[in-house]
Amino acid sequence: MGIDPASFSSSLIAWQRKHGRNDLPWQGADPYRVWLSEIMLQQTQVSTVIPYYLRFVASFPDIVTLANAEEEAVLAHWSGLGYYARCRNLHRAARAIVDIHDGQFPQQYEQILGLPGIGRSTAAAISAQAFHEKRAILDGNVKRLLARYCGISGETSAKQVENELWRQAEALLPDRDFAVYTQALMDMGATLCTRSNPKCGICPVQKDCIALQSGRVKELPTPKTRKRVPEKRTIFLLVNSGGEILLEKRKPSGIWGGLWCFPEAGEEEFEAHCKGWNIEEQAEWPEFTHTFTHFRLNIRPIYMNLAEKPECEREHTWMSLNDALQAAIPAPVRKLLANFED
Repeated sequence: MGIDPASFSSSLIAWQRKHGRNDLPWQGADPYRVWLSEIMLQQTQVSTVIPYYLRFVASFPDIVTLANAEEEAVLAHWSGLGYYARCRNLHRAARAIVDIHDGQFPQQYEQILGLPGIGRSTAAAISAQAFHEKRAILDGNVKRLLARYCGISGETSAKQVENELWRQAEALLPDRDFAVYTQALMDMGATLCTRSNPKCGICPVQKDCIALQSGRVKELPTPKTRKRVPEKRTIFLLVNSGGEILLEKRKPSGIWGGLWCFPEAGEEEFEAHCKGWNIEEQAEWPEFTHTFTHFRLNIRPIYMNLAEKPECEREHTWMSLNDALQAAIPAPVRKLLANFED
């Protein structure tokens, strides 16, 4: 048993045409929409992305419209999708395309790779799907698929292992149908060669899969060494006065950069933060945890109804509930706003 690149690629292409996802709204679209979909799909499932994608292109139908939009309006359309650096980089890249490429999405791989927020695999995916170039991709799903098919041990994030995966990804490329093949890799990883309970019985390349034939499907790819996830704590101040809600705009960089959030306070700062406020009602709402990539944030929401609005600092503003829900807000803020009454 050996790896047969021609058999692998032809089997995936045939499977994709019959069983893959061939009706996604960005398939066969212009390069801008392919690019947008690839950025939205980073670390996010297709079913989650589709409604965000449709709303986004309805408001920003082309690169020039996106480039000319205010960042806050762009973030508002991304609100709830998470990983907001993707959105800020998308907006920066749109402006760079207008400045450097006259508003036309670049066709050269190296130029695509030079845009903010685009790495090697994303640039290759755009090149393959928008311009039908012969380019290898290697996102998380593809790493898992190739680690099993090629029998590659070791954590996929390790440089030596990743280099070998890239070598195999390049070697397995077909000579045609690059867009179909690229989508097949994505769909196989998402629907058949899944992390747990992979559907090996209906896999089109099962007879050549080293992991399946050697009984190592559960072992590959090698699980990451689990590290203890740090935990942080914060208090969200849910301040209401006269039917309006106090929100604070975060600094441009960092967690939730540029988004509107509830004012925050540490356990020791809470009393000082509320000093001088005429609080008519105060209640603790249930504490909950929001998980980021590298840490968990334990959020303690404290609701307060004020008799009158205190003077706002520059980065604060009062919004109606409807305006707040339409603003650029992260998922935990949206979750809490749903508990407010007009």
